[in-house]
Amino acid sequence: MEAKTVTVADSTQLRKLGNSDLMLSPLGLGCWQFSNGKGMIGKFWPVMCREDIQQIIKTSLEGGINWFDTAEAYGGGQSEQLLADTLNEIGGPLAGQANIATKWWPAFRTAGSITATIDVRIHHLAKRTIHLYQVHSPYSFASVGATMNAMAKLVKQGKIKYVGVSNFSAQQIREADRVLREHGLRLVSNQVKYSLLDRRIEQNGILDTAKELGVAIIAYSPLMQGILSGKFHKNPALVKSIKGPRKWTPAFRNSGLQRSKPLIEVLEQLAQQYNSTPTQIALNWLINAHGERVFAIPGASKVHHAQENVKAMKFTLTASEIEMVSHVSNQVLRSK
Repeated sequence: MEAKTVTVADSTQLRKLGNSDLMLSPLGLGCWQFSNGKGMIGKFWPVMCREDIQQIIKTSLEGGINWFDTAEAYGGGQSEQLLADTLNEIGGPLAGQANIATKWWPAFRTAGSITATIDVRIHHLAKRTIHLYQVHSPYSFASVGATMNAMAKLVKQGKIKYVGVSNFSAQQIREADRVLREHGLRLVSNQVKYSLLDRRIEQNGILDTAKELGVAIIAYSPLMQGILSGKFHKNPALVKSIKGPRKWTPAFRNSGLQRSKPLIEVLEQLAQQYNSTPTQIALNWLINAHGERVFAIPGASKVHHAQENVKAMKFTLTASEIEMVSHVSNQVLRSK
């Protein structure tokens, strides 16, 4: 059964997030880039000025995005703090009603760390409600069952609203949901890498299992770190100006750009028809190709990125257009 939708003032349709009562915009704002250059993971992005962060978050809110995805690992809490501080600075109803998703970092930890560190998360978020608390990956010293028992305890204590996971396999999703059911709860979401250039969840059982259990998919890296914008295909020299390690990944090499070029050409053709951009077409495909099952969290390191994100929710590709994009995407992926 399709999830109900509700329309807000700017015509953005909100969707029910999996097995929860949260009504969220199809796109959230990924906040990894707000790491302030701290920590190993945070160094992936350059330090951003506070004014830019405020404009990005304000643009997102005004454009209909009503939730933000951050994590403990993003700068060791820097992203959480900058997000909460900025929402407080912006103020008003939109900022006040923003939904927050964050994540517990599991590496070299046991399930006891989930309950032991939650107050730090709450402090960094300036006591804002944690609407969705996610296990950042399944790789810890604890079993799936132990981590879900700890997460369930936080729900019962009123410290978080709902439980999600990230990078979990189909089997791990099923086990997480089974354990949560023992507490009268359900698994709400699985955050995974998913885009037109990475569709592994369609083959490895993750998407099918999510559909079966009513679990939402939250797609991270939905633009393959900018590749699907097409700007690097038009001007390969831009790759040299990228700050951070992503420019060394295969997708940014000349061979990778040539391989994905047919897909970019299709996105550009549709962009002309919709008076949009390849970025917006790629995001629109992602949030509409599977009904209302998939949400996405593109980041934004510049204000115009946030403007592009919100515009991606203002139209809907037709079924035949979605099928055409899917076909070309599969051809590109098979050419690897």
